[in-house]
Amino acid sequence: MIENFLRTARRPVEVAADVLRGAGALSVVLAAVFFDLRDAGIIAFALPGLFFPRFLGMKPWADIVFESTVLVAAWSNVFDLYTRISWWDLVVHFMCTGVLSAGVYLLLAQLRFVPAPAPRSGASTMITGIVFTTTFGLAMSALWEMIEWFGREYISDRIYTAYDDTIGDMALGGLGALGAGFAIACISLLRSAQRGASAVRTPGPR
Repeated sequence: MIENFLRTARRPVEVAADVLRGAGALSVVLAAVFFDLRDAGIIAFALPGLFFPRFLGMKPWADIVFESTVLVAAWSNVFDLYTRISWWDLVVHFMCTGVLSAGVYLLLAQLRFVPAPAPRSGASTMITGIVFTTTFGLAMSALWEMIEWFGREYISDRIYTAYDDTIGDMALGGLGALGAGFAIACISLLRSAQRGASAVRTPGPR
């Protein structure tokens, strides 16, 4: 994974992904200057998510989708879009939980805890990817709702949370993770070299 992070961006789409990462880092400064430190902290909290796909060795287009989703989720807090647009929260939960659960599965596959994803692989491997990715998404949705509750109770009452909101967020997050599971099963999200390395490291049946 260190080799993935240190590799040189050569194609325009790879450069675009790195430029977006730089824009995310600059966003912390912009939020601090034009908004407040709390907003800057929200953007800073999203920074690891911008570098995560580079460590994994995601294809550039998947990298950009991952980064864009994380940045939109963070800036939506700054601009209060979750309260201004009634359905925006559900869309972001769907997208964000989807990309994060896919990232978790790909990470665990590289660590050999789950089967390495490979489109057109056996049915059992594809089903495993779908089930595990969906499970990861539901777990992250539940954890996030706990964090939101804690934040509202002990940090800021600007954080909105309610029973209906919690259930809806978890449901849409689970659906997003389910979609990500099908994407992992059907689409190559990792660069060819990285995907091949994962497949070699994954133990086969004995």
